Amino acid sequence: MKQEAAAGETILIVDGDVITRTVIAEYLRHCGFRVLEAGTGTEALQALQHPDFPIDIVLSDVELPGEINGFELSHWIRKSMPEVKVLLAGAVERIADTAGDLCEEGPHLAKPYDHRLILDHIKRLRAR
Repeated sequence: MKQEAAAGETILIVDGDVITRTVIAEYLRHCGFRVLEAGTGTEALQALQHPDFPIDIVLSDVELPGEINGFELSHWIRKSMPEVKVLLAGAVERIADTAGDLCEEGPHLAKPYDHRLILDHIKRLRAR
């Protein structure tokens, strides 16, 4: 059954693992969200700055290939686009020790993703 997403909401999934990214992106599309995908932090920054793609929520792995990791991406978003909500995912110990203040609720998502937990976190971000 298709879950209702807020009209026009767009989520940017940032993950270097194309299989992981594709699976969660398809799940969120099925839930009614518009979904963009990026494989690196640099690609994510390009998408975030593109005027034709307003993004409401970013779900990013902390470990990204390239020069910009998930923590740096989250910091840039918090500073430059504070209206965009951020969820970080990755090894729980690394996230908790390094990035507690980067996300609205603190980064609580562990990989591999549990689809239901991601949707639950997104719903809580939307409710704020």
